[in-house]
Amino acid sequence: MTTQSGTTEVQGEPGRAEAREGFDEITILWISEGMSCDGDTVSLTAAGQPSIEDVVLGLIPGLPKVNLVNKVLSPSLGGEHFLAPYRAAARGELEPFILVIEGSIPNQNIIEGEGYWTSFGNHPDTGEPQTLNEWIDDLAPKAWAVIAAGTCATFGGIHAMAGNPTGCMGLADYLGWDFKARSGLPVVNVPGCPIQPENFMETLVWTLQHAAGAAPPPPLDHMLRPQWLFGKTVHEGCDRAAYYEQADFARDYNSPKCQVKVGCWGPVVNCNVPKRGWMAGIGGCPNVGGICIGCTMPSFPDAFMPFMDEPPGGTLSSMVIKPYGAVVRRLRGLTNDLVNHEPKWRHNKSKLTSGYDPHWRA
Repeated sequence: MTTQSGTTEVQGEPGRAEAREGFDEITILWISEGMSCDGDTVSLTAAGQPSIEDVVLGLIPGLPKVNLVNKVLSPSLGGEHFLAPYRAAARGELEPFILVIEGSIPNQNIIEGEGYWTSFGNHPDTGEPQTLNEWIDDLAPKAWAVIAAGTCATFGGIHAMAGNPTGCMGLADYLGWDFKARSGLPVVNVPGCPIQPENFMETLVWTLQHAAGAAPPPPLDHMLRPQWLFGKTVHEGCDRAAYYEQADFARDYNSPKCQVKVGCWGPVVNCNVPKRGWMAGIGGCPNVGGICIGCTMPSFPDAFMPFMDEPPGGTLSSMVIKPYGAVVRRLRGLTNDLVNHEPKWRHNKSKLTSGYDPHWRA
């Protein structure tokens, strides 16, 4: 059976569609009313490969026409005028759409209806604040795809740390890790505190290409992160990594050497920022002298505190590598000295000593 959008529904699963023929137009409904600082939306505006403007203006070949609804980026008048597409989607009158959630999801159950943690507009029937949880309950089952933007939305982040009163969690914790959107995709997690702009845009563009029928589903790891972006560690892309191998560690934050001894978690954190940079290929925490504190990881921040202290295992690993690193450093020093001289046959004398043999003259 074919829907009005030109996609083919999965037989036996009414309403769930695969992007086989693809969509010509799609709406992105972005809600940043999770427990959040809106930093992910702000970061998104720095993307350049591609920029969000490129996507919205239709400058990326092969993508469907994109209608973006975001409170920071929208020219809307605000109020109910701004909420209109969200209301239509909740009624099932706006298809297809991608739901993007920014910010942690609080647990409304623990306050038993007495107040709310965070809201987005007022409920049309009661006039009371409409909670984020109500919006997610209404929109997520109808969304073609659901994307969590930033570590707060993906895994709970700062607001979900031990001792918090909100019971905050990530979107997949709230919807269930087996949740599937209408496309068959699970929640797509793009962590980062905030998101690295190009990381999010690459993920969004791949999802849009999938919606257009031009690409397969984006490959995700066991934590539903884009595998090609989070499949390597900070250490594997860090330009300080060779210092670790040579057991040459920084003792303060002014040093260009490996920062494990001053609190860097790079060897065990999945993130590509040192390799990719932050904006326009520039920056990235260790690249500019900052330690990695694990902000893309599911256990952030609890497992990485106290910050600035040497990570568990850092003492043992640096102790084990010390004799190896000393030998390697010495051997490389000898080789460096050897190759730091010109060959002896390069001289301005009357006799040729390069070993040249004009055998062809014989």
